[in-house]
Amino acid sequence: MNRTAAAAGGWASCRFAHYFVVCGLDSETGLEPDDGAGESFEQSPIRRSFKSKVLVHYPENTDRNPFNKDAVNMLCMPRGLSFRTQADILDPQFHSFTLASDEGTRSYGFVHTFYEEVTSPQIITAMQTLYQMHHVEHHSSSSASSPSSSSSSASSPSTSSMDSLASSLEESDAESLAGVSGCLGCAGSFDPARDILYVSKALCLVTPLPFLQASRQFLAQLHQAVTSQTPPPLPLESYIHNILYEVPLPPPGRSLRFHGVQGPIMCQRPGPEELPLGDYPLGEAFSLLGVDNMVKLLTCALLETQVLLYSQDYQHLMTVAEGITTLLFPFQWQHIYLPIISTPLHHLLDAPVPFLMGIQRRDGAERSSLHLPHEANLCFVDIDNHCVEAPEDLPLFPDQTELIQELSEVLLHFGLPPQGGMSTKPTTSTTSSATHLSSLVLEDLMEDRRNGNLGGEELAVLERLQALARRCGGGKISEGRKTLGHVFEEEEEGLMAAKLNIQLREVFAVRFAAMFGRYEEFVIHSTLDLDSWLSNREGTISFDKGSFLSVQPATHLHFLSQFLETSMFSSFVDGKVISRWADREPLQQLFDNRLERERMYDTGDEDSHDHPFRKCSSFFESAQATERRLMKADHTAIHPHLLDMKIGQGRHYPGYFPKLQADVLGQAQNTNKWSSRVTPSRRSEPKRSTVTDHSGVDSEHRQKHTFIRRALRQSKILDPSLQAVTQTHKEFVDELLSECRLKTKRMLMERMGKECVELGQGEASITGLQENTLIHGLCDLLERTWGHGLQIKQGKSALWSHLLHYQAAQGKLEAPAESPGSNCSDQRTFDEGALLLRGSLIQDVRFIQTMSDSLSEVGQARAWIHLALEKKMLSQHLKELLTNQELLRQLYKSHAFLLCEEEREQFLFHLLSLNTVDYLCFTRVFTSVCIPYRVVIIPMKKLSIAMATVNPWVCVSGELGDSGVKQIPKNTQEIFFQCKNLGRLSTLQLGVQENSGLLAKCLIDCVMVYNEITGHIYKFPCGRWLGKGVGDGSLERVLIGQLVSPGTEEDAGRWTGTPPELASPSQSVRTVLGSLGNRSRMHSVEVQEDMREAANNLVKHFHKPEQERGNLTVLLCGEGGLVLALEKFLLHGFKSNRLFQRNVFVWDFVEKSVVSMETADQMGDLHGSTLTKGPPCDSLCHYVSAINASSRNIGKEGKFQLFVCLGIRDRLLSQWLPLLAECSLTARTYEEGALLRDRATVHSLCRILQTLNEFSFNLEAALVKGVDL
Repeated sequence: MNRTAAAAGGWASCRFAHYFVVCGLDSETGLEPDDGAGESFEQSPIRRSFKSKVLVHYPENTDRNPFNKDAVNMLCMPRGLSFRTQADILDPQFHSFTLASDEGTRSYGFVHTFYEEVTSPQIITAMQTLYQMHHVEHHSSSSASSPSSSSSSASSPSTSSMDSLASSLEESDAESLAGVSGCLGCAGSFDPARDILYVSKALCLVTPLPFLQASRQFLAQLHQAVTSQTPPPLPLESYIHNILYEVPLPPPGRSLRFHGVQGPIMCQRPGPEELPLGDYPLGEAFSLLGVDNMVKLLTCALLETQVLLYSQDYQHLMTVAEGITTLLFPFQWQHIYLPIISTPLHHLLDAPVPFLMGIQRRDGAERSSLHLPHEANLCFVDIDNHCVEAPEDLPLFPDQTELIQELSEVLLHFGLPPQGGMSTKPTTSTTSSATHLSSLVLEDLMEDRRNGNLGGEELAVLERLQALARRCGGGKISEGRKTLGHVFEEEEEGLMAAKLNIQLREVFAVRFAAMFGRYEEFVIHSTLDLDSWLSNREGTISFDKGSFLSVQPATHLHFLSQFLETSMFSSFVDGKVISRWADREPLQQLFDNRLERERMYDTGDEDSHDHPFRKCSSFFESAQATERRLMKADHTAIHPHLLDMKIGQGRHYPGYFPKLQADVLGQAQNTNKWSSRVTPSRRSEPKRSTVTDHSGVDSEHRQKHTFIRRALRQSKILDPSLQAVTQTHKEFVDELLSECRLKTKRMLMERMGKECVELGQGEASITGLQENTLIHGLCDLLERTWGHGLQIKQGKSALWSHLLHYQAAQGKLEAPAESPGSNCSDQRTFDEGALLLRGSLIQDVRFIQTMSDSLSEVGQARAWIHLALEKKMLSQHLKELLTNQELLRQLYKSHAFLLCEEEREQFLFHLLSLNTVDYLCFTRVFTSVCIPYRVVIIPMKKLSIAMATVNPWVCVSGELGDSGVKQIPKNTQEIFFQCKNLGRLSTLQLGVQENSGLLAKCLIDCVMVYNEITGHIYKFPCGRWLGKGVGDGSLERVLIGQLVSPGTEEDAGRWTGTPPELASPSQSVRTVLGSLGNRSRMHSVEVQEDMREAANNLVKHFHKPEQERGNLTVLLCGEGGLVLALEKFLLHGFKSNRLFQRNVFVWDFVEKSVVSMETADQMGDLHGSTLTKGPPCDSLCHYVSAINASSRNIGKEGKFQLFVCLGIRDRLLSQWLPLLAECSLTARTYEEGALLRDRATVHSLCRILQTLNEFSFNLEAALVKGVDL
């Protein structure tokens, strides 16, 4: 490279355009059928696609943006070469595309495609031969010709050269050629004697920024100069050289005017404090889809679903894609971004990662004709039919109704219908009268100029108007030129489109600022240097998601909880963390600056829960800045000029794009001379902002960070060769495995509470919302994994399709067993053999199929995943599913993830780690399904024979309801029944009939309840007598449940990951409490500590988010609960004059105290006590009487439990305790050192109980049944 070219390469990143490219037909290589176009040879040759080539591109290369020849050719002409005749429509077409370099920088291509007459005799002859062959084949097949004829037609034209096509015709087909002339004039016919053959050619401009309108105008003017009968003022090389080497990028916050072939062209660039450049018309995108669909599509993009655009028009694909990514500010799309993919790249639809891609709709093609391996989490956007098919359970965008209303108002202000369905340009006020008025104004201005009445700015305006008039030829229409009125109208429409862009983008920017205005407060800076942070990135938590969600409005949580798990949000937070050591990225700095300004003017309440929806009020100022730049250019690039060309070069041939002179376009000429001639305006130069340009901000630290976030290299993705495709899918496999590892690790950390412990927040906890979000992400990962390389699928779910195929294969080997969920009767005797299959893969699939919920295939797959995860069988089930290798090879392509044995085993190993924690995801999500339960009563071993004398009943209660009373058959200790999902089980009522007699008594050890679907086992400890005349005489007990590990009953009480809940107090505890001989051992300090701990647990319960709270019944009645703590308190220091001690009960003391109070009141003998007759005393007597009058025979322990629960519910317990302490019976019943006789201790306990009065206690029906208070 010589010195001049080197200088040009050094400032290439500052140029308006990087490359000028011409793609089309290479006459030397001839016609090459495009085998990858996916077209049938039944089509007429003139309707087929042929391979295009890059004919020329200038410059040859640039340092920072190397030219990717194959990718540019594929994107310039995605369908290859197209041939037409004069009978077809030959209108030029425009589309654009985007390219990403391996370093992550993006450039834009703008393509003007037109049809040029074919002059090569070889090409015309080849097309004629192809058409004759096609006609012969078509005629032979329609007339059922001989086998020899059909065999000759079977040979593909791609297997032989064009020169040998004519000689390949059989002599026997000569008669068929006579019929060719009979088809002349019909669609797809070609006869060189009467038809003119045209072929497509593409002019492309590759730019570093999306200057859509300016590039489109430049290419259109270039084409108009080609088709014009009069030559342009300068050779085309002058204009191309000018835009490649002499037109710079406009500085930030400034506009630039440069010159095309027929007139000036304007472009502008937003300032540092404005939204980034977005030249694609958002109004057109909203018109194509409508406001509702655009908001739905944006929601899908924010949640990183797979987005597939579908349209006949390539530019529609690009407009919608760029519109959506533009609206993501301040976030950026992190995954595959290919708004246009050609047929050879359709294998990318197998990509098991989030993507935003677009494919062209073939003529007459339907949605059903597409083979889409991923549909469970796919957003399919049919642009032509104005339809968006979003994934199931897509959350609403925050304040979606108000947002849609605001967007609709903006569109209506510009004359666009909010419902969409039309490709309408923004209306302007330009009319024919306005055109006439503009010409009059121009004449007046010219007269004022002659008289010297115009100043500097007015002269600039006049020069612009005169240039427009020259372009338009005055007011007349000449070949290819427009009237002045039309030019004014186009410029007005461009200005209105730019203002609409700004206003729509500001609406979304304000919404994101409202949602994430305080995000910096939740960013965690855990390391002191960047290298440490980078080396521990995966194990570092950079954002406090739980705290952030806790201050958000409840209606926003569903969306926000999923959005916080996306790569774009993680990347955004990473950028904030890295900004401690390196410059902030421009988008993030812009967003932070906008937040700072918002806080300066925000004087309202900062509570996010009650923060109302606020409309955008700043877009008018932003639109005015853009309008000022477009109305008057700040800088003017130098004009195109004559180049050092040889005589005879640059000749004009009307209708043909000339062969450009490489010697003058391959490098810049006199760069130093011309580059200094950019003319600035009279405005003052802008102050240098801290927001630097996109180029030049990469420090070493920033490059490390960018390397972490970089997606798959687009240069490899766009390579259709077999080797590149194989490598691409290998990278997909690695990315899936990495994602599985990170997701399972995140689920384990959240479930085990490591995050909260690391943050110093004490005990481990996780909200149900966050858990559901993580499990939803796991379902999405499994669907994408099972969809990779899938070639045979039933329905939309790839995983469920595989399960159905596996079920069908297994069904051939064994007869299907009846599912336990097929009958929802109240009581049923189950086949024991069927219950033994509750852990099998097939049995779970059958149960999901019989669920009463009307689930789609995707819903059934998610239900199966939830069930397997809850059973801790997910990894085992999937491993069993993958054992059928023959089925795998039948369903999947060779590059599929499931056929990569090593990666598959690692994937299953990561899923196996989820067995270390407990989930209730199926139980809590699918609440309406019928579940079979088995209840087993386990008596004390020594007295198990006593069960034959009783006829017990049970009633199981859970978070979602109760089972009702279930009578256990005689001489059995277990019962099977089926009912609606009870949720997590909490209590169990166990009783015997009132008329069972004195012999009906038994000592119950515990009751076990088995969920036959999820495999969960609940243990309800009892350790007490049930029956008359024994213990406290209870005929009914309320037991508190404890979830134990699935497995043997010996594992009861041992959890695998999270601590167990407290169960019913055991018999040993009751013995210690009830035995008078052990009362002296209860130290007062321990009793008071237990009381404080029980009350503290209740306070913490109510201060947790509602989704995070545990079982209130356990905290009241379980071991370590309030009832047991208060019982210990009242038993401390209790006297006994009995020689043979037996169990005593606190309820005896409460009853006697109430009787003593009532007797003293009746006799008027309250003067010896500090008690005064009043509401507390009345309520105590009333509640005790009501409990004793209850029809339930719950025994003395049950009555005291009910007494405490009712007192704490109705906020009376703190009033009753002083009455019991000051009762005259207390001094005779308790020793001197008893806690109940210590006024200070009683007062302290009452204050503890009063702290619970601010909470609302909703007691389970099992606790208060039979008592009407």
